[in-house]
Amino acid sequence: MELLNEIWQTARRNKLRTTLTGFAVAWGIFMLIVLLGAGNGLVNANLKQSERFLSSSMVVFGNTTSKPYQGLKEGRDIRLHESDIDITESEFKTNVDEVGACYTATSTISLGQQYISTQIQGVYPNHTKIDKVEMLHGRFVNEIDLRESRKVLVLGNKQAKELVTTQPVETLIGQFVKVGNLAFKVVGIYKEQENGSARAFSCYTAIKRIFGANTDDAGRIEFTFHGLDTEEANEDFEKDYRRRLNTAHQAHPEDEDAIWLWNRFTQNLQMEQGIGIIRTALWIVGLFTLLSGIVGVSNIMLITVKERTHEFGIRKAIGAKPWSILRLIIVESVIITTFFGYIGMVLGVAANEYMDATIGHETIDTGLFKATMFLNPTVGLDVCIEATMVMIVAGTIAGLIPAFKASRIRPIEALRAD
Repeated sequence: MELLNEIWQTARRNKLRTTLTGFAVAWGIFMLIVLLGAGNGLVNANLKQSERFLSSSMVVFGNTTSKPYQGLKEGRDIRLHESDIDITESEFKTNVDEVGACYTATSTISLGQQYISTQIQGVYPNHTKIDKVEMLHGRFVNEIDLRESRKVLVLGNKQAKELVTTQPVETLIGQFVKVGNLAFKVVGIYKEQENGSARAFSCYTAIKRIFGANTDDAGRIEFTFHGLDTEEANEDFEKDYRRRLNTAHQAHPEDEDAIWLWNRFTQNLQMEQGIGIIRTALWIVGLFTLLSGIVGVSNIMLITVKERTHEFGIRKAIGAKPWSILRLIIVESVIITTFFGYIGMVLGVAANEYMDATIGHETIDTGLFKATMFLNPTVGLDVCIEATMVMIVAGTIAGLIPAFKASRIRPIEALRAD
C-alpha cells in the first residue's frame, strides 16, 4: 500500500510526464483495435455475401457482343435459348453436374383483399442449392412440378406476412393465391435474406409457358460443377464454354462480352486473396501503430529514470536496497501502462461498436441483391488483452534497463547527477 501511495504521489508531481506516457499507451492500443475492427467489418461483410451462394456453381447471362463477326456488327444483344441449356448439359457433362435455368417475370400476387407486386422466378429444383434458399415451411420446387409445369409458388416469409396479416404465415401452405389472373398453389415459405430483394419462386416450365411463350429467351442458366479445383482449370473451362455458346449465337468465338459468366469459385478465390491482403495490411499498420506507442513509452521511461537519478541517490544514501528502487520503477511502469492500456482498449471497443451501429447496417443495391458492406467490426477480447500485455511488457522493459543501472549507481555519483 505504501508503494502504491508513493507511485501516486510521483504521478501527481509529474502530471505532464504521466499523461504523455498514458496517451502513448492508450493511443497505440486504441488505433490497433479500431484498425483491426474496421478490417474485420469489411471481411465479415464479404464472407456473409459469399455464404449466399454455392462456391462450385456458375450462372450464365446473355450480354452484348463487342466484336463484329460474319458480317454482324458489334453491340448485338445475346439472349440465351433453351438449346443452350441442352448444350451445357450434354457437351460439358465432364465437369457439369446439375443444370438449371431461371426465367424472371413481374406480377401481382393476391389473396382476397391483400396483394403484393413482386418478381416471380421460374427455377429448377437445384436453385435452392445454388443460391442457398432456406426453407421455413413446406417445400421448394421439385422435379414433378417441373415435368408437369405445375403452377406452384414459394413465397418469402415477409411476402407471406403481407398476404395473411392476422394469421401465421404457415397457414398459407396449401392455399391458392392469384398470380395475375391465374391460380397458383402455395407449397412453401422460405426465409428472405435480411438485405436481399424479395422474390417468389415457381417452377421454370410454368413461368416460361405463361410469361415467355412467345419468345425463345431462356432467361439465365445456372449449374453446379466438379473437378475445377484451380483458377487455371476454371479459366480453361470458361474459355471453352464461352466459345461454344458464342458459336451457337453467331458471335465471335473470342468475344468475352457476348456471354457473361458468374463463376462463384473464382470469385471466392479472389475474395480470399483480397481478404488475406487486407488482414496482412491491417496487422502491419496496426503493429506499427502499436510500435509507435511502445517507442513513446520507452522514451518517456528513459527520461523518467534519468530525471530521478538524484532521488535514487538520496534513497540509497539513507539505506534503500537496489531491489527496492528497481521494484518501484517496474511497478510504476506496469500500473501506468495497465491503467491507460485498459482505457485505450475500452475506447477502441466503443469506437468499433459505434461503427457497427452506424455504417454497419448500411447496404448497397447491386441490382441482383442488396449487400452489406460493413458487418460486425469487432476484435476478439484475446487480441485486446494481448495488445495491452505487449504494451505493458514493452513499458516494463523500457524502464527496467535504466532502472537497473540507476539501482547499481553509487550514492555519491547519483547525488552529483543533474
